[in-house]
Amino acid sequence: MFPAFFGLLGPAGSGAILAHRIVWTLAIMLVVLAVSSRIASLRGLGVWTWLLVAAASTAITLNWGTYVYAVMSDRVVEAALGYFINPLVSVLLGVVIFRERLYRAHVVALGLATTAVLVITVDYGRPPYIALVLAGSFALYGLCKKVMPLDPRTSLTAEGIVAAPLAVGYLVFLTFTGASTFFGNGPAHSMLLMAAGPVTALPLLLFGAAAQRVPLRTIGMLQYLTPALQMVWGVAVLHEDMPLSRWIGFALIWLALVIFTTDALVRARRVKHTVDSSPVRAG
Repeated sequence: MFPAFFGLLGPAGSGAILAHRIVWTLAIMLVVLAVSSRIASLRGLGVWTWLLVAAASTAITLNWGTYVYAVMSDRVVEAALGYFINPLVSVLLGVVIFRERLYRAHVVALGLATTAVLVITVDYGRPPYIALVLAGSFALYGLCKKVMPLDPRTSLTAEGIVAAPLAVGYLVFLTFTGASTFFGNGPAHSMLLMAAGPVTALPLLLFGAAAQRVPLRTIGMLQYLTPALQMVWGVAVLHEDMPLSRWIGFALIWLALVIFTTDALVRARRVKHTVDSSPVRAG
């Protein structure tokens, strides 16, 4: 429902919406840490940890800002494409940075994804910049989170602390130049801008809780629901153009994801079978 929600904030503009999203998400997360008695977890973080936090904060800020811009410019379908591509970009980062093994299915999936981007580039007459930035920034964010020695609540709060000074400074600038809409468009608009905090934080907190209870293969498959539903919103509600060539590009992405997911499920099943049939387990 993000496209529906952020579409309601139109008078504020993309930059202001992003700033409010950062500020109010931080406010919510500080409350969460206080209630859970984890404020102390922010103390004593080392320089390396803060560098990782800064990198993650930069990546997620770029991601949030690009997504808001996509919604405000009626390019939700292109944003959905970015989140379809994201798992494959994560695989590529794993191979390049962590020297993870690239299986044949991965090679095929990445090849199909590359072909899809080329097809969509020809269709648009330009590279799908929004999709590529969303996919790349979220993959980099995941990379930072993978190596960050913090729990999700603490890391999200720390990321907000890093980004908040610029966000607050921008909101103050808008206020003094008369360009702010927070106080001049009625209480409903102000409350909607403040709601960007819980709207952002709640799904992330629920995801963190679900990750501890639901198998990763299930979470991985459920991740595709978000871009699928947002694509439906873009086509059915916003009536964005979807010529045949664009459908072909998306079909290639979906085929790549089917291959990628099927391979992951097969390998997970093999590992489970190996563990279950081991002498220790059997005994």
